[in-house]
Amino acid sequence: MTLIILEALGAGVLLVGIVWWTMFSGRKNGELPPQSSNDETPPKP
Repeated sequence: MTLIILEALGAGVLLVGIVWWTMFSGRKNGELPPQSSNDETPPKP
């Protein structure tokens, strides 16, 4: 019984670790802002 509980806890920790890793690994400042396609101003040199 103890082995089943330990195995379930290990699987839960592994699942939470994978979700945490995929949620918070990425760009340091977060996602880039979306580019607006209807912006009529020309780019500055």
